[in-house]
Amino acid sequence: MTDWSRYDESDARVRPTRRGSRPRSKTRPAHDDAAAGVVTAVDRGRYTVEVDGAVVMAVKARELGRRGLVIGDEVGVVGDVTGTPDTLARIVRRDERRTSLRRTADDTDIAERVIVANADQLAIVTALADPEPNARMIDRCLVAAFDARMSALLVLTKADLASADSLRGAYEPLGVRVIETSVRREGGPEADPGYLLLRDELRDLTTVMVGYSGVGKSTLVNALVPDAGRAVGVVNDVTGRGRHTSSSAIRYALPGGGWIVDTPGVRSFGLAHVDPAHFVLAFPDVGAAADELCPRGCLHESAEAGCELDAWADSEDRRTRLDSIRRLLASRASGDSW
Repeated sequence: MTDWSRYDESDARVRPTRRGSRPRSKTRPAHDDAAAGVVTAVDRGRYTVEVDGAVVMAVKARELGRRGLVIGDEVGVVGDVTGTPDTLARIVRRDERRTSLRRTADDTDIAERVIVANADQLAIVTALADPEPNARMIDRCLVAAFDARMSALLVLTKADLASADSLRGAYEPLGVRVIETSVRREGGPEADPGYLLLRDELRDLTTVMVGYSGVGKSTLVNALVPDAGRAVGVVNDVTGRGRHTSSSAIRYALPGGGWIVDTPGVRSFGLAHVDPAHFVLAFPDVGAAADELCPRGCLHESAEAGCELDAWADSEDRRTRLDSIRRLLASRASGDSW
């Protein structure tokens, strides 16, 4: 039997309350030697980054915290940046974004989502038929582009199936560049003047392409970037909607210079993150009229509510534009994302 009277507390071994004896430092390295790169694809926490022409796979470093990364982000990368297979680098810095194209799930959702960073222009891709063009979607994208400080380009596909006159009449007076194209017509893309014009408009710029599923966006991307290999779908005869064929956004280098970002087909484009005052400012002609005619603080809801824009809307084009803005404001308030 052990005689415990011979022992006191000095004989007991006290376990440390935490592992190790060295406190964790809060100082983080500056990473002044980090290589500059651009995020070109995002897939479940892994990032494809272009660094000096090399394609590098990377993960986000802990010091970035909860800061999200999207395609177009300019970042600093450490580790193996040679692009050697089966290597993994770390993204340790995200530079300030020049532009941020954002959307929400609907007009009542407070959680905004950045789609692409540092893009120069938004190409709104809309079919002239099969499916029918949706002016409300175009207007929403114009508002989002204005809010992101990006220029807008309206690309009308399947121009061999229907006339573009009405859409040209509605959007060209706003300063929106409108291009008709049909890359599937006889002779292929190179025989289509609209395709050649579009290619020139994209040169040396970073352009985000957005549109409904089934409007021909992936077909257009495959024509612009022959090795892109984007899947092409068809339009449902019953619903008039296309099936999602692109499941993730990806950035491609254009052969003639510049980049395009192909995004998955959208079903909604919420604008909860946009100040309602910007809805009018997104359309230069309406914004100028509002500044001149409407009283201070006007919400532009209706003539009954004191808006003077009805007097300005003395033509069909102006009336259409004003109605569209009021629909946007109403849907923003009600939560109807289209």
